[in-house]
Amino acid sequence: MCGIVGLFLKDPKLEPDLGRLLSQMMGVLSDRGPDSAGFAVFGRGAAGNVKLTVRGVEGSDFLALARKLSEALGIKIAAVGRHTHGILTLPADREADAKAALAKLAPEIDLVGAGTRMELYKEVGRPELVATQFGLERMPGTHGICHTRMATESAVTTNGAHPFSTGLDQCLVHNGSLSNHNAVRRELRREGIEFATENDTEVAAGYLTARMHKGASLKQALTDALTDLDGFYTFVVGTESGFGVLRDPIACKPAVMAETDRYVAFGSEYRALVDLPDIAKARIWEPEPSTVYFWERPN
Repeated sequence: MCGIVGLFLKDPKLEPDLGRLLSQMMGVLSDRGPDSAGFAVFGRGAAGNVKLTVRGVEGSDFLALARKLSEALGIKIAAVGRHTHGILTLPADREADAKAALAKLAPEIDLVGAGTRMELYKEVGRPELVATQFGLERMPGTHGICHTRMATESAVTTNGAHPFSTGLDQCLVHNGSLSNHNAVRRELRREGIEFATENDTEVAAGYLTARMHKGASLKQALTDALTDLDGFYTFVVGTESGFGVLRDPIACKPAVMAETDRYVAFGSEYRALVDLPDIAKARIWEPEPSTVYFWERPN
């Protein structure tokens, strides 16, 4: 099963409502994936800074973690804690140093994602509870993607929840199954892409990252995936400036999109879209198989 929702805002006046709209959409699809959920929101970022999303156990002291890393690196690191996750903000040119220090000084803390604007949260539990725990409805931003998971091929764990991120300001959610993910994972590891799980969705995210490292645009990387990734799938991808959708050549997984002059929305089912503003005036369509759909914010 699994459920996907995504929302890309064209109208800046809607940005304060992004989290509220995503939370409603994700909650509607709880029955498609009741065991875990996650979401990525692209909100504000500061030039010259990077945000690291990290995860610990409930009650983790992320302010203390920031102080420890600040002292070790000789830089100022700000921290915000949300349930089991924390957002560490630091100078972008010290990202690699911070990651290395995090692994050494706090090995019990996991790195979930990194980006100028992206924050990524995921946890075990019903999607509406996960959204509430992290305060999704209060998060502003320009776009975001969410996933509700029904685990069919691996254990119900936080690591196995979507989205997956293997590149800066880039994440992916997936409904379906890849048949050649083990072979692709081995090849990507030789190219320097690291993986934290055996989940096939993380392989898809890593594949896009690797293609973009070689100079491909996200749109081209998604096009290349049609040749290199076997299986049945719907991908919804978020980057710092963009939002993309791709279905496999058979397109056996359900998907519907809506577009107005204010937003573009994706849902595994239309019922996830019915409470969006002016949905009655939206252009509604089912994305075609083997077709890359991509929207990008103006510079």
